[in-house]
Amino acid sequence: MSGMELDKSKQIHMSPGLRRQTSAEIVSEARRSLRTLATQRPCTPQEKHRQLFGESSSRAHDGRPPSAFSLHGRHFEVPDSRPGSGTRLSPLEHKPRLSVSLDEYGGDNEATLPKPPAERGNTRIGSGGSRARLLRAASIHQLPFMTPHTKNMSLEARIEVDQPDDREKLHYANVTEHKTKSSSETSLHTLIKHSRIPQTDVSTERESKPEARLRYGDPRDDNMDESVFWNTKVLPVLQEFESFASGDGVSDEIVGQLCNSCNGLHDALAERDMLGRQCKKRSAILRTLFRLIDVGSDRLNLTLAKLILALNVSGNNLLNICKLVFKISRNASNDVMFLTDSILDSLLCQLQCEDVWSKGEAVLYCVGSLKLLSGNSAISSLLLAKDFIGTLLQLSKRLMHGPFTTSVNLTTPRSEGEGQGVIAGHILVQVTAALRNIADQSESRPSFLSNKAFFTLCLILENHRNDLDICINVARIFSKLSTYTECCHALAETPRCCSLFLALLGKHSRKQDLVVRLLFTLGNLTSKSIEARERVYEEEGGIDVLLDLFQAYQETLSSSEQCHAPEKEDILVKLIRLLANLAIHPTVGTALAANSLCVQLLLELLGCRCVKKSEELVINAVATINNLSYYQGESSVVRSQHTHISQLLLKLLLSSSMDAVLEATRVFGNLSQIRDVRHFIMQHKVEQFVVTLLDSKTPDVCFSACGVLINLSADPDNRAALRVEGTIQKLIDCLRDFGPQDWHLAAVVCQTLWNCSLDGELQHSQKLLEILQLYTDRGALQWPSDDGVRQVQEACWELLFLPVAERLRQRLHTEDTTGIFR
Repeated sequence: MSGMELDKSKQIHMSPGLRRQTSAEIVSEARRSLRTLATQRPCTPQEKHRQLFGESSSRAHDGRPPSAFSLHGRHFEVPDSRPGSGTRLSPLEHKPRLSVSLDEYGGDNEATLPKPPAERGNTRIGSGGSRARLLRAASIHQLPFMTPHTKNMSLEARIEVDQPDDREKLHYANVTEHKTKSSSETSLHTLIKHSRIPQTDVSTERESKPEARLRYGDPRDDNMDESVFWNTKVLPVLQEFESFASGDGVSDEIVGQLCNSCNGLHDALAERDMLGRQCKKRSAILRTLFRLIDVGSDRLNLTLAKLILALNVSGNNLLNICKLVFKISRNASNDVMFLTDSILDSLLCQLQCEDVWSKGEAVLYCVGSLKLLSGNSAISSLLLAKDFIGTLLQLSKRLMHGPFTTSVNLTTPRSEGEGQGVIAGHILVQVTAALRNIADQSESRPSFLSNKAFFTLCLILENHRNDLDICINVARIFSKLSTYTECCHALAETPRCCSLFLALLGKHSRKQDLVVRLLFTLGNLTSKSIEARERVYEEEGGIDVLLDLFQAYQETLSSSEQCHAPEKEDILVKLIRLLANLAIHPTVGTALAANSLCVQLLLELLGCRCVKKSEELVINAVATINNLSYYQGESSVVRSQHTHISQLLLKLLLSSSMDAVLEATRVFGNLSQIRDVRHFIMQHKVEQFVVTLLDSKTPDVCFSACGVLINLSADPDNRAALRVEGTIQKLIDCLRDFGPQDWHLAAVVCQTLWNCSLDGELQHSQKLLEILQLYTDRGALQWPSDDGVRQVQEACWELLFLPVAERLRQRLHTEDTTGIFR
């Protein structure tokens, strides 16, 4: 059931930022009988399953990225396993004692045995000199693929194969291969104990040896220090990880230990500034981390994902790790893990990259994970604190200015450009769905406003108006936020938003879940913004779009096919409410009242729908007719159809719905200015029913009844019949009960009493005189303490009530002293 708000009542609760109205403006609005209509926001259905695209998605299943997949360690690639140049190495002619591994920056095809480092002054310039320096650095960035020769080696033995020249590291880490494999339950301390890692304090040793102090700051000394760090901080952790084979049954306790070890490794690398691609032995770390994924623990995998992302993986590895996080986020029971870990920061960092196109599908799964998680209120609050809305909006702008639209990529093949556009659309579906979820949080509104989200969202709609998934998500955001005054005004001020909404209504007129939300949003805008009413009316073909929708959905609702009838009826509720709000504007209201199709559709609806089954729909239709009946010029179709309308209203007065009765009475209040309508009311004894409404304890009902009685009492023939019904006593009771609360109602009651006294006799005049003497004394009245409310009441008392009350009091005083009326 819809709620109605009087223009006069909404002025009481004024926003501090709005301009305070003058007394004349308050009275001008109070005298009008036009009202905006409110209705419930369309319900956003909860997705049954967490997935990239909902069950109602318009995307074909075979043409979109999957939500379900399997991931194992074998799907990841060990990075930098051969030179970055992509050139394969030539086989060695003789077998050296140790194999040689190229650094990730080496691109030389010549395979030679390691040579002692040359002096600085004799260093060769060119590829050979570069190679010598790289070999001296003893990087272990590459690990060889598993071969029969290295298959059964321990971790440290495989690293030795990759590091043939690192003599100094072998001095500090003389680790021998264990003959038997450690069990998965072996702890970190046990592994360190058996590895015979020196426990000497390097800093103390350096200070005690003069030669060490002399060489302090030498690159070779840094290599030695890094080697000690590797063997004391990193290698034991990797050994612990290596002890867990795929398929092992691992207890929660061991998973917790592994997670702690991962976090410790992350912190140690961060402290040494070795995250990203800074660590020379990054490949060895990643190889081991990838193997741990096969343990199959969501908790461990999430911890691994944070560390792997921190090591700045790219390409297929980045895609797979984002898919792994997405897979974990699909299970709502895992949400608590995202609350206690900094993985959210890692995901947000992926969205802040400038070159989003190089990560394409990885970004898709990353945003998809955040979309699923944003449905959790606790996580959404955490995301808001991390400027989640701003990050998503910036990502949207980059997606809408993709590389295939720039001059640099004019030579990009058409198929590649189209592919990027498809990925951009998929990502924007996730972005807008995440914003839709976050809009449910009341604390999100300041962020939407400060980031100028409405402009960006309208731009997304403009560029992707053919993508129904994106359109529906954005429409849901607008339908949620436009229910709040500050957001409603911000959206109304967004250029071309009304034009865009009307264009989408015409383009996707059969897409019910989109249509109902756009109509609801437009209804909110036109209920609060004069400019919005003007823009909808002035848009070429805008009113025609609305009336075409009205006609199409009314015909389908009236047909024998009742499939989705509630959804179609809800569309009509929102559409008619929009027409009622538009009619508040004098220009628009006059045009709609003169539009025969608009009035005809409203009357047809009243004729075929009953209040019992479609209460809100019928009430909104009557309220719209009431607003249109305010404009009674010669062109008004409402005025020319007054007889038909009166017959329809008579049926509503007999209904059991008090709201329907109230709306019908309001229409009679306007139409009763027509003499034929007054005759219809008296002929059908409608005045008896209207008089009984004065007994209502609701000011709005009494106000509407007085509107009818004022016009009826203007005819001398009707006054006697009204007095017989006890109208005078009931009016005096209304004045006594509601006067101090509603001076506008009190003024209407006094005007009705004045009309009833025009032919001489007025019952209960002494009682009425006492009330008027009290109410016309400003000093005897108690005013509200709130300044805004007091201003409204004082204005209505002084400009509406006091003039008519003084006239009526003087008439009663004259009767009291002379016994006659003048």
